[in-house]
Amino acid sequence: MAARSAPSCHLRLEWVYGYRGHQCRNNLYYTAAKEIVYFVAGVGVVYSPREHRQKFYRGHSDDIISLALHPERVLVATGQVGKEPYICIWDSYTVQTISVLKDVHTHGIACLAFDLDGQRLVSVGLDSKNAVCVWDWKRGKMLSMAPGHTDRIFDISWDLYQPNKLVSCGVKHIKFWSLCGNALTPKRGVFGKTGDLQTILCLACARDELTYSGALNGDIYVWKGINLIRTIQGAHAAGIFSMNACEEGFATGGRDGCIRLWDLTFKPITVIDLRETDQGYKGLSVRSVCWRGDHILVGTQDSEIFEIVVQERNKPFLIMQGHCEGELWALAVHPTKPLAVTGSDDRSVRIWSLVDHALIARCNMEEPIRCAAVNADGIHLALGMKDGSFTVLRVRDMTEVVHIKDRKEAIHELKYSPDGTYLAVGCNDSSVDIYGVAQRYKKVGECLGSLSFITHLDWSSDSRYLQTNDGNGKRLFYRMPGGKEVTSTEEIKGVHWASWTCVSGLEVNGIWPKYSDINDINSVDGNYIGQVLVTADDYGIIKLFRYPCLRKGAKFRKYIGHSAHVTNVRWSHDYQWVISIGGADHSVFQWKFIPERKLKDAVHIAPQESLADSHSDESDSDLSDVPELDSEIEQETQLTYRRQVYKEDLPQLKEQCKEKQKSATSKRRERAPGNSIRLHFVHGYRGYDCRSNLFYTQIGEIVYHVAAVGVIYNRQQNTQRFYLGHDDDILCLTIHPLKDYVATGQVGRDPSIHIWDTETIKPLSILKGGHHQYGVSAVDFSADGKRLASVGIDDSHTVVLWDWKKGEKLSIARGSKDKIFVVKMNPYVPDKLITAGIKHMKFWRKAGGGLIGRKGYIGTLGKNDTMMCAVYGWTEEMAFSGTSTGDVCIWRDIFLVKTVKAHDGPVFSMHALEKGFVTGGKDGIVALWDDSFERCLKTYAIKRAALAPGSKGLLLEDNPSIRAISLGHGHILVGTKNGEILEVDKSGPITLLVQGHMEGEVWGLATHPYLPICATVSDDKTLRIWDLSPSHCMLAVRKLKKGV
Repeated sequence: MAARSAPSCHLRLEWVYGYRGHQCRNNLYYTAAKEIVYFVAGVGVVYSPREHRQKFYRGHSDDIISLALHPERVLVATGQVGKEPYICIWDSYTVQTISVLKDVHTHGIACLAFDLDGQRLVSVGLDSKNAVCVWDWKRGKMLSMAPGHTDRIFDISWDLYQPNKLVSCGVKHIKFWSLCGNALTPKRGVFGKTGDLQTILCLACARDELTYSGALNGDIYVWKGINLIRTIQGAHAAGIFSMNACEEGFATGGRDGCIRLWDLTFKPITVIDLRETDQGYKGLSVRSVCWRGDHILVGTQDSEIFEIVVQERNKPFLIMQGHCEGELWALAVHPTKPLAVTGSDDRSVRIWSLVDHALIARCNMEEPIRCAAVNADGIHLALGMKDGSFTVLRVRDMTEVVHIKDRKEAIHELKYSPDGTYLAVGCNDSSVDIYGVAQRYKKVGECLGSLSFITHLDWSSDSRYLQTNDGNGKRLFYRMPGGKEVTSTEEIKGVHWASWTCVSGLEVNGIWPKYSDINDINSVDGNYIGQVLVTADDYGIIKLFRYPCLRKGAKFRKYIGHSAHVTNVRWSHDYQWVISIGGADHSVFQWKFIPERKLKDAVHIAPQESLADSHSDESDSDLSDVPELDSEIEQETQLTYRRQVYKEDLPQLKEQCKEKQKSATSKRRERAPGNSIRLHFVHGYRGYDCRSNLFYTQIGEIVYHVAAVGVIYNRQQNTQRFYLGHDDDILCLTIHPLKDYVATGQVGRDPSIHIWDTETIKPLSILKGGHHQYGVSAVDFSADGKRLASVGIDDSHTVVLWDWKKGEKLSIARGSKDKIFVVKMNPYVPDKLITAGIKHMKFWRKAGGGLIGRKGYIGTLGKNDTMMCAVYGWTEEMAFSGTSTGDVCIWRDIFLVKTVKAHDGPVFSMHALEKGFVTGGKDGIVALWDDSFERCLKTYAIKRAALAPGSKGLLLEDNPSIRAISLGHGHILVGTKNGEILEVDKSGPITLLVQGHMEGEVWGLATHPYLPICATVSDDKTLRIWDLSPSHCMLAVRKLKKGV
């Protein structure tokens, strides 16, 4: 049972060691608050040198590769790589998302730049055409797009002195762009005889149509208009990667490790050669420069950030270091001190202080490092190398104790025994060697049971046994120190393991998701005291499970930040922190562990904002052992609206049929008859799989849907009018705040949403565009009626926000992997909305072209239940949702503050009044509540006995399941699962207005030979007799034992 729920503890990102210097440039700036903003892996970092504190922006789902600072120096734009890369604009104070720009670029966003007043943003893609795109970033709207160049573009900048002009540069080109309306037009720079045609790496614009650019050979090219007018030769000894313009002039940084400062006319002021300073080294290459006042920020290829004070330019201050090229795999923690050790393919081993957040020692080795271990007394550090050797260093001064090479393939794992006597060394050639520490690491044993490379090792607490995992997922046991394999399960049964870092074994069965590969999880570490387990996988995710984790599909908490595979993860010696390392991103993340007891006070650990790639939210549940789903809801979740053939395929199929007929026969087709038929009345209402789809219009008529028809019913005259614009089943309906327009969404391969006028029955707008697939399950208007929110029934249950009059998509996001039943827009803030569904309550806000979703935080007040309906309350923070267990949840902001028992069985529908609420449930009860759900003021039971004489039919059963509730004109309108529409007078009588068959297909139909009546029979196991005269009602019904 242990793994039925996610652990109650939590991890909070505290520090990130590293800076992305490789393959990036111009990505390091001072903000207005004199903080430093940069990125590493998938995280934007804001570092305060004064307080030695970091804040993190974690809205990206993959590696960040570009960054631009807004002219006011508070907002930051970052672009990422990926199949569907997006740009985030975020606030460096609050680290909250302001806007998301998406759906344009592919592969990645290579560079970004704001214009002079910060209203527009230009981006360059990594696609084959290196597309250049100009955005109105606040609205999330693309203004213009053009192919950039056939080869890579390295830098782009707005001309800050000429409006609507841009300059871009890259492989063997420079282009000068002008933006006129929505057209971007480039002119290539003319090199002429003044300089060689070569790759331009960076640029900066100046007055009088001048542009300065840094070239691959170290020269600076000066342009007037589109012509090269002069070159400053030998400005740097090698390529100039970065150029930064500021009030004082220009700063350039190059591959030669030099920073050069220039005045406003590009006359040299000074040179700072970082290679010659105390912190310098051979091969130092500058990738990013930022000059602000008397301070200069420098980012290097090898993941360092220097700060230089101009007056003391020979004493640069090293404020950040990290691993550089190659992958980072080796991680170990000190057994008694808050220290972590990492080793990488860059051949360096580094020791980090987890308290001071600083690098305290570094040593360069001869070979790439693949694993590390510190012995129990903290004196020796063993490093496994890629060439099959291992080296032991003294931790105190990093001097070598011994270097041994017994193997030819990489050493992937090594560990000291708890008593410090032995070192086990696991190799990729499938062997584990045992060395005696006291005998100067003499080999004393060998374990040869594996048939694949060794991935993980653990010693028993008494140092007598070793367990191993290999690349085939096999778990084997050996007696120590000789290495004899143990095959008896009895012998192993009582063994207590000193550490748990193996990924295979009964105790960690539950960490494996369905369909995962045996090598998907790279690292595990158990915390016996806290009874939690941390894992690192190939998808960049850190997960917390309960320990032991016996059952498959265990629940977990997950944390993102690393961009690709997380290679290793370890608890610190005192379990205060978790350290994780990223393979390709070379970064070291330090997470603070917040145990359950501290969580109760920590409201600040609200669910993290996510850019709703939250379809990866399989877990993070607070409780998974919620009651079984109600049968009606279970039935509904199984419904699929996917079809082999959709109505929109019909024209094509008809054409194909015509072709066949033509070839088959040339017989002349007879003319169509002159008579026609017109739809007169529809018996039925779709309630079995829909909810909240029934409303009063402005003039008191009733609007609802059935089949592909929007119906407007006049209850006084018992007549219907129809909206027939849909070509397939309508699944959802909502009414405009002024009650004169209706929005309906249908089933379809590319399903459409129609907004139509209830008076004229004419469409006002039709929304399509491939954003939803298979169907639209929910729609809702904003309070001002200008926007519409919709939810699809595609796999990601996509949420879209529309300006429906313009037919324009404003924002889009993935909603959830499970079904969403309802979307509701905030009546007070048009940029906010909620969605509710299967174990899902999410609070969204619009951010440019995206939506930021935050899961409702349940805490200890409730359980992660399925939400069937939701409404907003009397303030913008208050929301209310009805659950599948009959409770009403009361939310403030994203926090659950209270639950109230409202119905027996699911609460399917809820309607907010000026003062109070009305709810309807599966129990067939309509309940009126006060404005805080503290008192139930009145209940109405839907029973045959309460039916008024004017009813148009017969109630199939007492207490039918209520699916829709609406108020107006002194009545309560009720829609049931049985396809009935009823009007409840507040004094008690109930009038049945419309009814039809329920779920399933209707195949049986017979008309009476001489009376205006007909009979129908359906899969819903009922036989019904209908009056075809103007009374249009059901005369009789009989329940059958079988569907017909």
